[in-house]
Amino acid sequence: MQGIIDSDATPGGAWTHFSDVAGPGFRSLTPGQHVTFEPERVVSGTQDGYHHRALDVRKAE
Repeated sequence: MQGIIDSDATPGGAWTHFSDVAGPGFRSLTPGQHVTFEPERVVSGTQDGYHHRALDVRKAE
């Protein structure tokens, strides 16, 4: 599973994969849920059309 995270730091959104979501068991997020993450700019081309990837995604407390 994959999805897009919106952020001021990642104009146009950041692509992420469920394996980048921190936590035990099945990792998922719901639309509108607040998270923190490490943005990474895609250097060559795009990731499924996005110029950024979200790494180390964590649910905000």
